[in-house]
Amino acid sequence: MVARLKRFFKTSVIGGLTVILPVAILFAVFSWLFNFITGLLQPITNMIVAHSRVKELLADFLGLLIIVLLCFVVGVVVRTGVGRILHSLIEEKFLKIAPGYNLIKETVLQILGGKKHFFSKVALVDIGGSGVLMTAFVTDEHQDGSYTVFVPTAPNPTTGLIFHLPAGMVFVTQVSVEEAMRSIISCGVGSSPLIDSLLKTRKNT
Repeated sequence: MVARLKRFFKTSVIGGLTVILPVAILFAVFSWLFNFITGLLQPITNMIVAHSRVKELLADFLGLLIIVLLCFVVGVVVRTGVGRILHSLIEEKFLKIAPGYNLIKETVLQILGGKKHFFSKVALVDIGGSGVLMTAFVTDEHQDGSYTVFVPTAPNPTTGLIFHLPAGMVFVTQVSVEEAMRSIISCGVGSSPLIDSLLKTRKNT
């Protein structure tokens, strides 16, 4: 009876944690993000409140609107020839000197979809013809039919190895980059579309 009660208590606590913990983590992330954004907006909010009679909540909204408009203006400027040259000059002379800038930029571009050509296709690669398949991203295709691929490590897809492989070792799938990324981050969970796509390709050939 005691052992059964202990087991019941333990499984109930674990079951409760599986429900509460994800919600708590999600709340903590959103709370941190909200505090981070309001912290960035605080100087603008203080200026708006000091020079007008609007309430602080409205001032936060106006501050956020100003930042969005600023991003829009900068985005329009860098689309022009002069803007591109100026941005490239600032980036080369100052920003790229900062440690981690390139990694942060590449990550942001991937998240916002601003660099869709970074990984063109998702493939399963058989390095050495061993029959062991690895998830890879095609980064380049060559005139002789060979591929350059990036094989990421899980759960961090920003690290990995680059391979130059003949076409016979590369099986291009119809899976999207986003689906493959989710599979890598979750250490292989949700890999079924990759295998299904490979089987469908082999069946049609």
